[in-house]
Amino acid sequence: MFKLASILSLCLVSMALIAQSSTDPYFTTYHVAGKVHMLQSPDAGGNIGVFSGDDGVLLIDDRFDRETPALLESVSAISDEDIRFSVNTHIHPDHIGGNNNLAAHGVLILAHDSVRLRMLKELIIPRRGGITFPQPPEQARPVLTYSEAISFHLNGEEVRVFLAPPAHTDGDSFVYFMGSDVLHLGDVFRTNMYPIIDKLNGGSFLGMIEAMDIAIGMAGPDTKVIPGHGVGFTDREGMVEVHTLLITLRDRVQELIDSGSSLDEVLAAKPTADLDGRWGQVPSWTAADVLPIVYDELTQ
Repeated sequence: MFKLASILSLCLVSMALIAQSSTDPYFTTYHVAGKVHMLQSPDAGGNIGVFSGDDGVLLIDDRFDRETPALLESVSAISDEDIRFSVNTHIHPDHIGGNNNLAAHGVLILAHDSVRLRMLKELIIPRRGGITFPQPPEQARPVLTYSEAISFHLNGEEVRVFLAPPAHTDGDSFVYFMGSDVLHLGDVFRTNMYPIIDKLNGGSFLGMIEAMDIAIGMAGPDTKVIPGHGVGFTDREGMVEVHTLLITLRDRVQELIDSGSSLDEVLAAKPTADLDGRWGQVPSWTAADVLPIVYDELTQ
């Protein structure tokens, strides 16, 4: 295990490459509830959970490798304790990119079985028709994996990590900090854009509806929720808003299918015209990307 100061001293040069300025932190830090903080990157993507206490620090996701120095700086402002674990919520590089750096200093990486299996070859993400990334090095692979669920008993509370239905990918982990009453849903839950269903990595639009049903069913009136992408954290109402979006997409496309529309006709009908202002402002993933996936699943 390592102290944050030791790795920080090794990363000053890298830090200079990513720092926004000499005074502004790279990550925005939010205290979510209890022992849980959230680190938000400048692009509000790959949001990191930080669970801290006397037993040490557990991270949920760790962004890109070049951002590790900034990540450690932000964590050190929250806790003086060692980082002991990092949980990967799924396979995408903006969530697992720091694995190699953290593992080199004794942090144990945990993920679902399928995440480790997908690390045995080059990675691919669905944006812009499919973008590939080099295979992660051996040291970046999780050393702890699970099939259905696993619990950490740390800092006086239980942290439950469990497999969601195939949704964003087929290896999505939900994380529930039971004592702090905080959910981290990874990229199954986004508050700033249309849902990304990564068919290349086993994702499912209908599975995403099912996964959000599960998360909403777990949440109480005081539960806080960290999105994989989006500004700040939210709550049960925030999840209901996204669930409503998913249901609306499903029902509008189904109505067009029932009327005999082809995919081209569905796209031409612009069934999301009134939604695009709220959800379609990320150019690399718009209604033109998500509607064919919805159509394909509903017509299979």
